[in-house]
Amino acid sequence: MNTESLAASLFQQLQQGQGLQQVSQQLGIDQNQASGAIGAALPLLLGAMGRNAQEPQGAQALLGALQRDHAPASAGGFDLGGLLGSVLGGGGGNATNGAGILGHVFGGNTDRATQGLSQATGLDSSKTSQLLAILAPIVMSYLAQRFASGGNANPGQLSQALGQEAQSANSGGLLTSVLDQDGDGQLGVGDLLKLGGGLFGKH
Repeated sequence: MNTESLAASLFQQLQQGQGLQQVSQQLGIDQNQASGAIGAALPLLLGAMGRNAQEPQGAQALLGALQRDHAPASAGGFDLGGLLGSVLGGGGGNATNGAGILGHVFGGNTDRATQGLSQATGLDSSKTSQLLAILAPIVMSYLAQRFASGGNANPGQLSQALGQEAQSANSGGLLTSVLDQDGDGQLGVGDLLKLGGGLFGKH
């Protein structure tokens, strides 16, 4: 059983090859800044998805979106280089629509996520907004390859794995500060309801 977190595993893949360099060039920042920002953004994205997937219908809706729009086209699996090229080049339809994915992940809180990440990384919010939009399709494709390809489709496994991501992301406080709607410092059902309920259901 692979105990490495999804965020850590994906971060490692982005660090290898040209991924980090391409993202840093796109954002106009150096690779150290890009690395730190990606390291903060991935747990935030996966943690927010984990919150959404804790309800059975949320996990099922997310799995459906992964299978429909993000499952790897070939048996080759997760092609980070090709996907990053499509995201940065503006092709690929729903699979690379970062802003649309963020709307489902954060509900009406995309701006808060952007601001929170900006405060955590020191980058201006226009760059963190761009970074989240670049990373969102990559995260979805990665999850599709892990949980929605072949005979692996299992909403329970997806929910459990993302729940662990939400727990670890929450320990840093950023996820709570972004998604805590009622300001009590904790994430409760009321916060999730205020996020707009369906999230992935209206994909």
